[in-house]
Amino acid sequence: MTGVEERLALLEERTRRLEDELEVTRLVLSYGPLVDSGSADAVAALWEPAGVYDVDELLMNGRDEIAAMVRSDAHQGWIARGCAHVIGAPHVTVSGDEAVARGYSLMIVRDRSGDGFRVRRATANHWTLRRGPDGWQVVTRVNRVLDGRSESPELLAGDLPASS
Repeated sequence: MTGVEERLALLEERTRRLEDELEVTRLVLSYGPLVDSGSADAVAALWEPAGVYDVDELLMNGRDEIAAMVRSDAHQGWIARGCAHVIGAPHVTVSGDEAVARGYSLMIVRDRSGDGFRVRRATANHWTLRRGPDGWQVVTRVNRVLDGRSESPELLAGDLPASS
C-alpha cells in the first residue's frame, strides 16, 4: 500500500467510527421524544426483537413488552399530565459491531398545581447496542435511580475510554 492508500484507509476507518458514534448517540437521544409522544412501536423498534429494558421499577423483555409500557395507562397518564424524558448526551464507546453508551436521564413532570415542573427521577443509564442488518439497535438498557444505592454509579463506572 502506498502512503496515500494507507492514509485513505485510516481516514475511512476514523470516519466509520465517528459515524457509528453519531448513529448510536442519535438512537439513544431519540428515546425521549419518541416515548413522550407515545410512539410505542417506534420506541420498541429501538430495541432488538428480544431486547431488554431494565428500569428499577419494571423489567421489559422484548419489543411487545416495551411497546405495552408506552401504551399503558400509567405512561399515557404521564403524557396527558405533562412530562419530559430528557436524555443527556451519552458517552459512547464503539468496538466493531458492538457499542456501549453511558449517561443520565431525567423524568420531568408537571406539578399537580400546574404551575411548574419537578424532576421525578434522575437515573444512571447503561445501554448496550449492536449493529445488525437494520443498523444499530439496543440489546439492553439498564436504568437505576441515583438515590445513593451503589448500583447506580456502577452503571456509569468504568474507564470510559474514547472509542476504539
